[in-house]
Amino acid sequence: MSSQALKLDKKREGSPWTGVWAVVAKDMADHLTSARMRILEILILITAVVTVFGAVTTLRQDTAQKDFVFLKLFTTGQDPLPAFAGLLGFLVPLVAIALSFDAVNGEFNQRTMSRVLAQPIYRDALLLGKFLAGLFTLALVLTAIWLLIMGAGILGIGVPPSTEEVGRSLMFLLVTIVYGGVWLALGMVFSTRFRQPATAALASIAVWLFFTIFWNMLAGLISRAILPQQIGTIEELAAQAKVVQTLLRISPNTLYIEATLGLLLPSTRSFGFVLPSQMQGALLGSPLPLGQSILLTWPHLTGLIALTVLLFALAYVLFQRQEIRA
Repeated sequence: MSSQALKLDKKREGSPWTGVWAVVAKDMADHLTSARMRILEILILITAVVTVFGAVTTLRQDTAQKDFVFLKLFTTGQDPLPAFAGLLGFLVPLVAIALSFDAVNGEFNQRTMSRVLAQPIYRDALLLGKFLAGLFTLALVLTAIWLLIMGAGILGIGVPPSTEEVGRSLMFLLVTIVYGGVWLALGMVFSTRFRQPATAALASIAVWLFFTIFWNMLAGLISRAILPQQIGTIEELAAQAKVVQTLLRISPNTLYIEATLGLLLPSTRSFGFVLPSQMQGALLGSPLPLGQSILLTWPHLTGLIALTVLLFALAYVLFQRQEIRA
């Protein structure tokens, strides 16, 4: 065989990741131009504008607030709306699920899966490209909202943010994107498992509702079944609180909420039940440096990333086992 033929063979074989960026570009274009995404963008935009306007109004009235004013744009709410960070914990899963519940089964229903894989695109590249397209789209929307909040804060408060405030808000943006990646991967699991997009969407929303509403109650019931009912000492109370906290951290919602508190509230030094002896030598109420807050929330970010990888791996295994025919 000639050297030219060998080169052509190698070119046809390519890498298992050949075509990833082609899938990313195509799916991102579909996401950003779809009516579904425009509705979600408008919903998040309206929520951000209303909550930030309420936070700016509250901060103007409270003249005693001097430290970390910009961070309070994310954590200050005005009745009946909660803070913007709390609303993101509610909206980001819905946006991520909307981006992924028909990522795979939509190709099957449109009868385009075999045509796509007939091109020099491997299954690995197709699934990874669809996940990255959803993640980049979500990151683009959240970054635009973050810039909007920072600009509105400068105009409304009249004071530029400090370097630490920018760093903390950027870390909060990163944690929010990773949090969305968890639900994006979950939507892809059900999109791969079920051929009907409606079934995949309902299954994803059911899991989200379970962890949002019911898991807190179940964690308390499970802890009561594990530990004795009679608590006599403070050590036993601390043990029960630790079990409850460990169970709650199975939920990505809890990991996201605690990471948000650690980053946007610099005075946060620990999560959960803390004994007085553990706080000896600590100046209560004084803010932590940015590096210490990152160390405090690093396990939460690592847990969210690990959960995303596990869910994507599950979707990958399910997709590799499926039979695709022309």
